Amino acid sequence: MSQEILPPARVLVTGASGLLGRSVAARLADLGYTVTTFQRSSSGLDTVHEVRGSLTDPQAVERAVAGQDAILHMAAKVSVSGRREDFERINIVGTEQLFDAAWGAGVENVLYVSSPSVAHAGSSLVGASAGPADPQRAEGHYARTKAEAELIAQTRGSAGTNVLIMRPHLVWGPGDGQLTKRIIDRARSGRLPILGTGAPLVDTLFIDNAVDAFVAGLRQLPIIAAEQPLSGRRLMVTNGEPRPIGELIAGIAAAGGARQPTLRVPAAVAKTAGLAIEKLWAATGPHADEPPMTKFLAEQLSTAHWFDQRHTREVLDWSPRTSIEQGLQKLGRHVRRTGGVL
Repeated sequence: MSQEILPPARVLVTGASGLLGRSVAARLADLGYTVTTFQRSSSGLDTVHEVRGSLTDPQAVERAVAGQDAILHMAAKVSVSGRREDFERINIVGTEQLFDAAWGAGVENVLYVSSPSVAHAGSSLVGASAGPADPQRAEGHYARTKAEAELIAQTRGSAGTNVLIMRPHLVWGPGDGQLTKRIIDRARSGRLPILGTGAPLVDTLFIDNAVDAFVAGLRQLPIIAAEQPLSGRRLMVTNGEPRPIGELIAGIAAAGGARQPTLRVPAAVAKTAGLAIEKLWAATGPHADEPPMTKFLAEQLSTAHWFDQRHTREVLDWSPRTSIEQGLQKLGRHVRRTGGVL
């Protein structure tokens, strides 16, 4: 992929306090883009212009989008538990306000970061494409509100804004305080189970490849739109290396210096327990941490979900440069270098 800067040159990245948003913003700045970040807390980057605020504040959003050529919208409330209204405020209302401000400021190109969960109702996905978002069938407040937000993005695309929707699947790697940290922490404490056989194939996305993919999406968006207006094309983004989920979990645990998990729990038992824990969590909250298991999480850990990447790679003119094995080696070196800290 070419390294020259292509329009859009001025880019707003929302959600840059998280690992993925911060990494993408830093890469764009290194490539010579003029980058503005928008989030409530500091991004920790000194190579970008920072606007602090919330997606729920229309005036702050308008300040952030002013003068931009494109928006990379990554901010969201991500959790497997919590109140529906909290997810709605950020994921639905916030996304709508961002598109309103973008339209008012004349921003033509928006790359919206969604989630595979918006089209996943719990059954296995084998070589699947990016099916339509379905708020009625998606499971959990996060997935449902992201599905509704994706439909907003598609509607705005139909109204004239060039919108590309990208759905990264299970991003992991050094610095990831979500999936990677939870696997390693639970493996270290002996609380990490393998659900069912551990054999279902699952696609994931190493952090370096995720950053490359979003940079590619930003580069390609105006090029594709010049040929044919984009009204919300959907792309699944993964390493394209389906692995047995038990093998992947064991690999991440080992890279983190933890023993490989030996605890086995039948998938049906985990799903039933997850549903009961969800109800208990909701009745006794709010909680500072995440529940140890939910029905959705049990389904994710016990069913196949991998995706056809041919269309994604063609559209983005991109392919992953770091394999899963290389990613595990990078993760292991990072953990050893930092003394066990992710």
